[in-house]
Amino acid sequence: MTARLLVFGRRGQVAGALAKAAAGFEMIFAGRERLDLAAHAPDIAGLIAAVKPAAVINAAAYTAVDTAESESEACARLNRDTPAAMARACLAADLPFVHFSTDYVFDGEKGAPYVEPDPRGPLNVYGRAKADGEAALEALAADGARLATLRTCWVFSDARSGFVGAMVRRAAEHDEAVVVADQWGSPTPARACAEAALTVTRALLDRAPAARGTFHAAGADGLSRADLAEAIFRRLPRRPRLRRVAAADYPTPARRPRDTRLSSAKLERALGWRAPSLDESLDACLLGVEALAR
Repeated sequence: MTARLLVFGRRGQVAGALAKAAAGFEMIFAGRERLDLAAHAPDIAGLIAAVKPAAVINAAAYTAVDTAESESEACARLNRDTPAAMARACLAADLPFVHFSTDYVFDGEKGAPYVEPDPRGPLNVYGRAKADGEAALEALAADGARLATLRTCWVFSDARSGFVGAMVRRAAEHDEAVVVADQWGSPTPARACAEAALTVTRALLDRAPAARGTFHAAGADGLSRADLAEAIFRRLPRRPRLRRVAAADYPTPARRPRDTRLSSAKLERALGWRAPSLDESLDACLLGVEALAR
């Protein structure tokens, strides 16, 4: 019998990848048209009772990092309060719950890839809300909730939005691209996030103790945004000049952490998930977006 999964989120990159990677599962996606998670009291438990899933994945989030600086309450409601409400509903129904978090829970000053036990130290409103959401889930896990949190970093896909699509369009329309060179991360394809979520979900359904807790699910390669842009341009028929600049030259409302590379070794050891290389990820991704450059 095929297990039914309820996925909160529908239009984001990870939700889209989950729809494509759902082998062995029946996916029910709950987008805004089905349940407005931004509302003050969305009936999460009611939806779970109606759908009757075997497990729940949360791929919904408030992701407008700069806007969050002036919309802190809305950001906290979606990134802190809503995941906790989902986890409580899953605990009451004895269902596994998988939640996505972010590298922005860290301050970026470690100077090496972060591992799961490293202390959180977010620099902006978005990161604080996600960190508070993680803390709420940890408290529920201590109460017996069967859940896992997956932190990821610099997610990209074949969507027109996002960094890869922006760089493809930049290459098609301009002779020069200006990209920040002093911020580092672990670029992660959305499909790898989806595969990690499904791997963890299967293990939680089997009640494997190793599947509980916080894991990093990020790409295997750490590099700067400018290095990522250069890797994209190498794969395109038209390559703009790349001008590397400092983040300080392009201030934003939200302060970004300098270096949030993530080590995914724990998830690899525990459940056999493999962090994808940047080369294989970009090759697959640009099959979908390189037409935009023509």
